[in-house]
Amino acid sequence: MKLAYDIKDKPKFPQLIVFAFQQLLAILAATIAVPAIVGNDMQQSAALFGAGVGTIVYLLFTRFRSPVFLGSSFAFLGSMFAAFGGAASMKAGYVGLILGAIFAGLVYVIIAIVVKIAGVKWIDKLMPAVVIGPTVSIIGLSLAGNAVGDALTFAKTDAGFVMNTKGWLGFICALVTLFTVMLCSVYGKKMTKLIPFIIGILAGYCVATIFTLIGMKTGNDTFKIIDFSVFSGMKFFAVPGFTFLTAAQGLKEIDGAYIGSIAVAYVPVAFVVFAEHIADHKNLSSVINKDLLKDPGLHNTLLGDGVGSMVGAFFGGCPNTTYGESVGCVAITGNASIVTILTTAIMAIVISFFNPFIVFLSTIPACVMGGVCITLYGFIAVSGLKMIQKVNLDENKNLFVVAVILICGIGGMTLNIGKVTLTEIACALILGIITNLVLNKKGEKAETAQK
Repeated sequence: MKLAYDIKDKPKFPQLIVFAFQQLLAILAATIAVPAIVGNDMQQSAALFGAGVGTIVYLLFTRFRSPVFLGSSFAFLGSMFAAFGGAASMKAGYVGLILGAIFAGLVYVIIAIVVKIAGVKWIDKLMPAVVIGPTVSIIGLSLAGNAVGDALTFAKTDAGFVMNTKGWLGFICALVTLFTVMLCSVYGKKMTKLIPFIIGILAGYCVATIFTLIGMKTGNDTFKIIDFSVFSGMKFFAVPGFTFLTAAQGLKEIDGAYIGSIAVAYVPVAFVVFAEHIADHKNLSSVINKDLLKDPGLHNTLLGDGVGSMVGAFFGGCPNTTYGESVGCVAITGNASIVTILTTAIMAIVISFFNPFIVFLSTIPACVMGGVCITLYGFIAVSGLKMIQKVNLDENKNLFVVAVILICGIGGMTLNIGKVTLTEIACALILGIITNLVLNKKGEKAETAQK
């Protein structure tokens, strides 16, 4: 695709701040959701700080050539629960979060060494376009339910979505956001085309504010989309509750058995996330028209991801991973500037100390973010499909590979092996690789026989 800003381009400072803030909005919801889900007094501000530092580490290892932001990884949620579940106290659980990230990061380091020695040709053979294309699509499609669920957040019930009055109001906010993003991206001029997410979120937030003010004026809670009460009694400045501070108090409470259980909980998941790492970077490569597995090299992206996860967890407790939302933001805006990603990381670190910013960002309604995510996740899905445009789907061997990956991924195939959960993306990719190897093997034999 044609980029408005290439990797080495440097937007003017005022524009740079706006572009960085847009990237921050794109990754925010998922990044702060992980500590909120895990609980145990984990702080969202610390996770945001850890994501910022982890991204800077990643940029350093990739020599500032891979424009993507690292945020809290959902793949390690089960592992993080295990860290607290097997701990004698919450403080010991915080030690487990750091140890687990170190174990996971070491897996990446070991794989990076292997890749450095063996090269990446074996990856191209295992995961050609016919495999990696639909897998990238699955990354977007697997998140489709989250986007729709957020857009219809006020209509959620145990029986599914029921469109009550508040459900419709939230859906209107989502649609305003969605169409504002699309219209700005397609018809916008210059700056407008480069910041569709900011404009879209502001439009959705304004509509949600209008509904909320009507609710406050009439005393009708149905119209209250935004909870402004969180601003009351808020401190302006606060140091995030860094993981290592609490972990230091729990070192004496851990033993060999606990360390072993943490290794079992984290290491296998790291191998699963490795597959997603490749898919993300293949996708980003297609967006910026540059093969990142060769330059800066898969070994460098793995080292950046692995060490970035260690550092991120040291501060925020959450292992990091490259974010599809960030890739989607780059794809839609055409802004692949590394300086923008670096500024986003610095902004995340700075903002984590200022409660007004954190609270404001947390008040953005889920329905508004749902409208944004429909476009972000959709672009990821479509970019994967673009990868298989040159694949000959008239050949059954290719058709079956794509079919297996799409059906297993969209169908939500997950496998639990002990404490390890293979996500739908991992299952789809593994089955796709096996299918491709088996059918290509037979195809090669058939071609040899014909000769």
